[in-house]
Amino acid sequence: MVTAIIFTGSLYLYFMLVFTVYILTICSNSTIVYLIWKHQDLHEPMYIFIAALLLNSVIFSAVIYPKLMVDFLSEKQIISYQACLVQFFMFYVFAYSEVLLLAAMAYDRYVSICKPLQYPTIMRKKTVIVFLALSWLLPACHFLGFTILIANQKLCSFTLRMIFCNNSIYNLFCVPSTAVSVYGMLCFLNVVVFPVIFIVFTYSSILIICYHHSGDAGRKATQTCLPHLLILFNYFYLLLYGIIIVRIESDFPNTARFVMTLQLVLYNPLFNPIIYALKMKEINRHLKKLFCLNKIYR
Repeated sequence: MVTAIIFTGSLYLYFMLVFTVYILTICSNSTIVYLIWKHQDLHEPMYIFIAALLLNSVIFSAVIYPKLMVDFLSEKQIISYQACLVQFFMFYVFAYSEVLLLAAMAYDRYVSICKPLQYPTIMRKKTVIVFLALSWLLPACHFLGFTILIANQKLCSFTLRMIFCNNSIYNLFCVPSTAVSVYGMLCFLNVVVFPVIFIVFTYSSILIICYHHSGDAGRKATQTCLPHLLILFNYFYLLLYGIIIVRIESDFPNTARFVMTLQLVLYNPLFNPIIYALKMKEINRHLKKLFCLNKIYR
């Protein structure tokens, strides 16, 4: 069994906070996914990718929140090593799927703005399905091998200094593994670095096009990309934040580590639906109609 170090003060308060955020996350993300599924005018690649991103957030939350809430109500926070490996696998699959979904969205916007006449030919239904499949299957294949490699490592410690099983699991190994480090670096390059380079290239091209078309077309293109850029910057901030948290020295106060890590898992799943609800005009319009109908029936 592996023990997790969690701040022991005000655990019921943290439980209520996580429970509230979890319910809000499910409701907000699911509402927008439902609207995109229901309304024919939202059956476009851009909105389908948004629905996939929000669905990814719901699944990601399900990997972390229930176990976290159980830990808050338990005297001792423990998890079997096998369950820890499953959580490690699921956490990184859905975290890095988000990067690939953001890359697919960037490509969709690039084709729409930079090659508008070719958009219907390039962004066909088959293309969207391939992008969605790759966004989940590629990280799953990478981290399945990675998790199997980690599972065969000898453990000399059974205490995690994190509130869930991420790459802090490396600290449990008796001897640092070169194979694990190299494989981890390859995974990071394939599902983070290369997609990020692609995203930077596509949005740079879009911004150049928008700069040369300073009229209504350029402004409309910029407004369309703004929500995606906000989500993108937020994700990169959290990615960097997560890497820094794991690398912090072991004498860092447990309370501060706990609060910082909690922010990492609470913040992002709620941020995405709020941005899309506020900044995407079509989604915002359908949301207003939905809530107005509910008020009428009341």
